Amino acid sequence: MIVVADTTPLNYLVLINAIDVLHTLFAEVHAPPAVIQELTHSRAPGTVRNWALALPAWLTVSKPTSRLASTAALDAGEAEAISLAKELGIRDILIDERRGRNIATREGLVVLPTLAIIERAAEENLLDLSSTLDAPV
Repeated sequence: MIVVADTTPLNYLVLINAIDVLHTLFAEVHAPPAVIQELTHSRAPGTVRNWALALPAWLTVSKPTSRLASTAALDAGEAEAISLAKELGIRDILIDERRGRNIATREGLVVLPTLAIIERAAEENLLDLSSTLDAPV
């Protein structure tokens, strides 16, 4: 399975030290430049900024050629993530924010929030569900 990631799932998975499950769960993970910019913003947690400044080889950064009109009310990361998924024909998107999830669903994408990723990783014995959910963020 190939996915496009928005900022929040990457942010939280880094913070709970579970980011590497993405590489195991998915054949390819894509993120647009706006997502990387949000992860490296000065207000992002230091751990997240450091991770985003030295991205793993399994994460592909790709810029959509244009943004979908339906994403106009979203922040740049969400808009680019949804637009990139549609442009590349990738049906699954890692996204948490309600407006973004709603627009992604209307665009025919399958929304995978962070909790779904954590649950799937636990099912595949990649992490312990209870200790992961109790991890400080």
